[in-house]
Amino acid sequence: MRLFALAGLLALAPFAATATGTLERGNGPEPDSLDAHRAQSLSAFSVLRDLYEGLVTEDADGRLAPGLAETWAVSDDARTWTFRLRADLRWSDGEPLTADQVVASFRRALDPATLAPYANLLDPIAGAHDVIAGRAPPDSLGVAAPDARTVVFRLERAAPLSKLLTLPVAFVVDAEAATRHGARHTRPGVLRGNGAYRLFDWRPQTAITLERNPHYHGAADVPIARVRFHVTEDAASEMKRYLAGDLDLTESVPAGNLERLRARFGDELVIAPMLGTYWLGLNLRRPPFRDAPELREALSLAIDREILVRHVTGFGEAPAFAIVPPGTDGHRDATPAWAGWTQGQREARARELYARAGYTRERPLEVEIRYNTSPQHRRLALAVAAMWRDVLGVRTRQVNEEWKVFVVNRRAGRITQVFRGTWIADYDDPMSFLATFRRGSPLNATGFDDPAFDVLLDHAAQETDPMRRANLLREAETRLIDAHAVIPLYCYTSKRLVRPRVEGFRPNPLDRHPTRFLRLADAGAP
Repeated sequence: MRLFALAGLLALAPFAATATGTLERGNGPEPDSLDAHRAQSLSAFSVLRDLYEGLVTEDADGRLAPGLAETWAVSDDARTWTFRLRADLRWSDGEPLTADQVVASFRRALDPATLAPYANLLDPIAGAHDVIAGRAPPDSLGVAAPDARTVVFRLERAAPLSKLLTLPVAFVVDAEAATRHGARHTRPGVLRGNGAYRLFDWRPQTAITLERNPHYHGAADVPIARVRFHVTEDAASEMKRYLAGDLDLTESVPAGNLERLRARFGDELVIAPMLGTYWLGLNLRRPPFRDAPELREALSLAIDREILVRHVTGFGEAPAFAIVPPGTDGHRDATPAWAGWTQGQREARARELYARAGYTRERPLEVEIRYNTSPQHRRLALAVAAMWRDVLGVRTRQVNEEWKVFVVNRRAGRITQVFRGTWIADYDDPMSFLATFRRGSPLNATGFDDPAFDVLLDHAAQETDPMRRANLLREAETRLIDAHAVIPLYCYTSKRLVRPRVEGFRPNPLDRHPTRFLRLADAGAP
């Protein structure tokens, strides 16, 4: 058995026990849910990381650290993980939190009735596949509580379980309260979390306010009394609110001249690489892209990614020709050969493939690009449409949809043709990106269906040798890229405005910034 006790990695300053002040955070679109098992938006995850904690968490630099569990041990074959809970854990209302409730939370997360979109990420747990598919009851899941402070996981295959347990779908939700209150269990005065903050107020399409949770195991080290997450779908409006003093921390910044913004904001503008890729998804379940690999490839080759990152995004993003971004732990480059061609060569090949697919300028492809509400998404859609028109003669219509409508249409795949896609790493591993394209995954909005791809992921999941695993994942990614199910555009950077009074903000590759690691230099009374 290998024993892990990472308390030394949890980089917290020695704060005073009295929390003060209110942090005003821009947070992007309205969160889709505050049910940790059902949420799927980044805006929801930011709030949930303050409301909840998993058995394992991350420190301010994104490194693994103890969460609800103070230590854990892994068997030599990496199939049995044993977690020892902290003593005297409590829910946000002061009631005890026990190992049995941890087990109940995992059963709820994987129960198909919960409709958890990220349940498949926990598929390595023994029995999970059958539970998710509805072929076995949730209590058959390989998670047990031999006593009130011990949780044991049995895995069907080796997996980075400690990383997976940092995901919101693995946060410990009070399953009994969720059943008793139904959809109301996420409302103020009802929601029982276990994180550094608890829900105080939720005003839809406006803001969510949290207050420090006095029952959190690390409450004495939480310096900010309240945090308000503001809905800020429009980056330009968000920046205006920042300039007016309404926000201390933005979710993003509007596209524009980088040097002008640097001159205006100086050190308040924080830009850093992050593990994320922006792409266009193609619906392979219906015409015109089903059974049309040459058309899909033509559309990809016709896009000048250098122009996109230089003139449309403009914040240090790198052109993307693959799905997994450079710098991901255990990643081997799967960039296709055509990425080394000149743009002129790509466009010539695109015209050839477009003609072979049966299209001409007289009989052009007519297609829609759908994206959720955002000026940046609109700018990118317009730029791509212009490139397709100029290079191939494609007629493109842009369709803007509110986030929840966009997600429903993307998942259903009935009217969606081309859609704005993004993947920000759930955990630092290529599998975080590639597993979403498995057959049957609720996150596989393209409908990509390649049995060989799934087999490669299965073999990689069983492989314990890091190099052989990396090679299997590269081979799987190559198959995905060669199928042109998605069109990678660029690798993300995080970009925020951070007011000088906010201390402790540290960029990290996963771009996660729980409020408990921040402090306000001039905080007064809450």
